[in-house]
Amino acid sequence: MALKFRGVDFIEFDTLLNDDERLVRDTSRKFIEDNLIPIIEECNRAGRFPRELVKPMADLGFFGASLTGYGCAGMSTVEYGLVTQELERGDSGVRSFVSVQSALVMYPIYAFGSDEQKDLWLPAMQQGEKLGCFGLTEPDFGSNPGGMRTRARKVGNEYVLNGEKMWITSGSIADVAVIWAKVENEDNNIRGFLVEANRPGFRAFDIHGKWSLRASVTSGLSMQDVHIPESNLLPKSGGLKSPLMCLNQARYGIAWGAIGAAMSCYDCALQYSQLRKQFHNEPIASRQLVQEKLAWMISEITKAQLLVLQVGRLKDQDKVQHQHISMAKRNNVWMALECARLSRDILGANGIADEYPIMRHMMNLESVKTYEGTHDIHTLIIGNSVTGIDAF
Repeated sequence: MALKFRGVDFIEFDTLLNDDERLVRDTSRKFIEDNLIPIIEECNRAGRFPRELVKPMADLGFFGASLTGYGCAGMSTVEYGLVTQELERGDSGVRSFVSVQSALVMYPIYAFGSDEQKDLWLPAMQQGEKLGCFGLTEPDFGSNPGGMRTRARKVGNEYVLNGEKMWITSGSIADVAVIWAKVENEDNNIRGFLVEANRPGFRAFDIHGKWSLRASVTSGLSMQDVHIPESNLLPKSGGLKSPLMCLNQARYGIAWGAIGAAMSCYDCALQYSQLRKQFHNEPIASRQLVQEKLAWMISEITKAQLLVLQVGRLKDQDKVQHQHISMAKRNNVWMALECARLSRDILGANGIADEYPIMRHMMNLESVKTYEGTHDIHTLIIGNSVTGIDAF
């Protein structure tokens, strides 16, 4: 039963968007409908990243969309959020790829890099000709990135890197990795480095057996005496604050993206409930328990839309705080996962079949709830903000 997405707007949310924002959203939506939706279930089954979409996404300005110069689209952060919403309505793994390329690789080069680094990498990455990954998480350090064991040592006019990174999106397809390491010669100060994938001693390997984000490449990285020139250091990086600034960019996109996944599940469940007939040949949408689930979902999606729009407006005004982004990421991903579970319930046994997108979204969202700061970590960030007491 093919159910075409109809859009989700309960309170005329579109009236809060300007013409440019609606155009960006509609263009992104059409791209997803025409190019990703027809192939995503096959990609998910095969565990295949749809690399054939990289160039078309670049042509639409999806990579580094909110950056200016270097061929980037210069979108507002609200426009960029609407792009990620539509990408994740297609699939969380594809949105993850765009988030990493944009917020976790192009952004740190843009914010912390030298002019030479920007000129070398940003135009090529904007065009999708070069791909990147972000190496912060390690096998033993996720929520506590400051405990990282990866080390860089200055030797003459080079740095020598040793360490491992884990759960790295796009790791094995990346041309360059943004690696965060403690510099032994600088009292273990955390700095960012650009490490080309063809450097001797650098190895990327894929993580197999995933039940989540199957249309995304997830890798581990290993560095054994990797020599890079001093010019590969991101000169303006310093301390744990630098990678956390990058994560804030990515978390903002996730907060929008989760709404897309929730919309996909909700609209599918709504249409299904109106068509599926049981008990006296009446649609199950006529039953109170089904309507309660649908009412909860549309209410939470609507609140999530308003939350992330305000965070986006604050971000465009340079007024956003990291705790605002934490609230949006925490709330919206939780909401989306609950929508997926309720939608699966409405579809009954059909909900587990990939004829429908719900189970795929549910499995993907289990990862989204964990990465870029777990639900619990964002709870503590908000708690610290409102009480002034650090509970970490």
